[in-house]
Amino acid sequence: MNVRRLIPAAAATGAVALGLTTLTACSDDASGKTQDGKLKVVASFYPMQFLAERIGGDHVSVSGLTKPGVEPHDLEISPKQTAALSEAGLVVYLKGVQPSVDEAIEQADPKNVAEATSFTTLENHGTAVHGHDHGGEEHGGEEHGHEEAGHDEHGDEGDAADPHVWLDPVRYAEVAKGVAKSLEKADPDHAADYKKNAAALVKELGSLDKEFKDGLRKRASDTFITTHAAFGYLAERYGLEQEAISGLDPEAEPSPARIRELHDVAKKDKVNTVFFETLASDKTAKTLAGDLHLKTDVLDPIEGISDKSKGDDYFGVQRANLKALQQALGAK
Repeated sequence: MNVRRLIPAAAATGAVALGLTTLTACSDDASGKTQDGKLKVVASFYPMQFLAERIGGDHVSVSGLTKPGVEPHDLEISPKQTAALSEAGLVVYLKGVQPSVDEAIEQADPKNVAEATSFTTLENHGTAVHGHDHGGEEHGGEEHGHEEAGHDEHGDEGDAADPHVWLDPVRYAEVAKGVAKSLEKADPDHAADYKKNAAALVKELGSLDKEFKDGLRKRASDTFITTHAAFGYLAERYGLEQEAISGLDPEAEPSPARIRELHDVAKKDKVNTVFFETLASDKTAKTLAGDLHLKTDVLDPIEGISDKSKGDDYFGVQRANLKALQQALGAK
């Protein structure tokens, strides 16, 4: 039987049109471009979105998986977002921060991926960076070798790679260069612009690095206490000692033993401030500060920008972080 003879002419025409529309839509999705020719870029959370927007400029259309004000570690990916990943011209993400994102990207299997940790080196940072067992070692803001990483004396995360590379301007610049190369590969027609934008961003990050070095050079103390161990790379870069209440997980509850250790650290190193952050609970930090009669302030891990952020973008918040550290560490 000829099935075509059973279909009215108008219906057949509509079916063909529908088929063409479907094919066209699939073709657009497969191209990874918007209707006006911009590269579709999906970024996992703010630090990756910032790089994509700054380097991509006018040639990209960037969408973020994590909404402003949402704690990125808690993100659960929707089916619609998973579909967007498969249709993207480039996905920019940082493995190990958001398990649901890592899983969704594996399922979606996008054509082009820029995975931040592949562009720099990772280290193991637990609740303490540098610790208090280095016997009067002179820090002075110089870079430290990788042998100092992983001195997690207070928790069970010593074997976990610390993903917070964006808080170190030098490592963040390395990631920026990698994202630029990924954009060049995904959209070679605009490679020259991506290179130019990346070079400008890397230069700006170099200036920020100098601001931190100069701003923290003359300080009265090296030690700061913060909610979770997000600042390991920053601490190592500038010769500081991070003492975190919890480990790499911002929602982890500290043990009584850890709280006792922090009491000892605060007294020994004359810590005057306990830092909390904008997107996670400040309850434990404020309780510890109250017990020790210390001040509290914000040290922002820049996992997202919200109305509570002390800056409009990465650079604004980093400079607010520098000012907060200068005050807490007695830097002149």
